[in-house]
Amino acid sequence: MGIRFVSVKAILFALLVAAAMAGCGGGGSSGSSSDKLAGIKAVPSKPAPPTVLKDSTGQTVDLSNYRGKAVLVTFIYTHCPDVCPLIVGNLHTAQAELGSKASDLQIVAVSVDPKGDTPSTVKSFLQQHQMTGRMEYLVGSRPQLERTWSAWKVGAKSESSRRDPDLVEHSALIYGIDGSGKITTIYPSNFKPQQIVHDVPILASQ
Repeated sequence: MGIRFVSVKAILFALLVAAAMAGCGGGGSSGSSSDKLAGIKAVPSKPAPPTVLKDSTGQTVDLSNYRGKAVLVTFIYTHCPDVCPLIVGNLHTAQAELGSKASDLQIVAVSVDPKGDTPSTVKSFLQQHQMTGRMEYLVGSRPQLERTWSAWKVGAKSESSRRDPDLVEHSALIYGIDGSGKITTIYPSNFKPQQIVHDVPILASQ
């Protein structure tokens, strides 16, 4: 299994998320306020780092162009054996459950494997997880991606010393950005799709 490398700040966020989820319960009835986010609230809420990269089809994607929508940003790679498929699978389920409201959501994945995430592997990954045309998968050279990882304070490094050189250690949080472009919520890799379904209308309206 791929081991995730997470910065100290990310670990603190993950602990806060776990605590929040433990207090919510499975039924989702503990929060009576319609504007209470199911994800952990980012404190302080701050603008998402400027992010401009090409997607796997060669089109330039600028994160700032999604103002007015809820945006979920995650950092994954196509050969990931465990966490990444879990994240993408749950995002797919959330999109389906949103129905017509899915148009208020933009999902953006950023590669943590500049060598392995080629146009062909990304195309296959998106097809396999039924996400073709339903999420942006951003790729780039190592210097380009390292600048993005640094801006987001995301750890990513190859496990070249381990038995499988294709594995990559990486942060595995999902960042929820509101309609004004601010990071407002954070979700762990094992988030529940219903959390996203609940939060998207709130994030899009902010």
